[in-house]
Amino acid sequence: MNIRSIEESDAESFLKLQQQLDTETEFMMFEPGERDMDLDYRKKSVRRYIEDPRSAVWVLEKEERLVGFLAAFGNKPRRIQHRAYLVVGILQEEAGQGYGTKLFTELDRWAKEVEIHRLELTVMIHNEAGIALYKKMGFEVEGVKRDAMRINGNYVDEYYMAKLISMDQGDL
Repeated sequence: MNIRSIEESDAESFLKLQQQLDTETEFMMFEPGERDMDLDYRKKSVRRYIEDPRSAVWVLEKEERLVGFLAAFGNKPRRIQHRAYLVVGILQEEAGQGYGTKLFTELDRWAKEVEIHRLELTVMIHNEAGIALYKKMGFEVEGVKRDAMRINGNYVDEYYMAKLISMDQGDL
């Protein structure tokens, strides 16, 4: 298993990974078939991730196939440049093998390097494995987004979770 930064040449594989995640789990934002399939748009998006110093996407690669990712999206306004919003997805066949921990360890290293102080995400309250990983990696529940998603006709709450990264010299 290889963890690396996304490359522009990964655009099509990254789209396929996201589509597979959309079909095998309800924990992602998009339903199957709902994601934009435009490859040119996807290539531009990947290029923007690469060029933005306050954003990053890491991919999990196994036998030349993408099987997971973690994305951190930063902000341009000065008042919120210190924070990044996260999205993570790992294929079911690769879940439970410690890859999430490795991705979040890479995220922590990067956050300190680019001086991101706050990492934040949302997670459906019934996603026990996700919540366990986030808590293990130092995230805390800050609140509840009531009826944040609608899945199969039912409203689902999400937790707001965040982690503060210390910028002490001893941590760098």
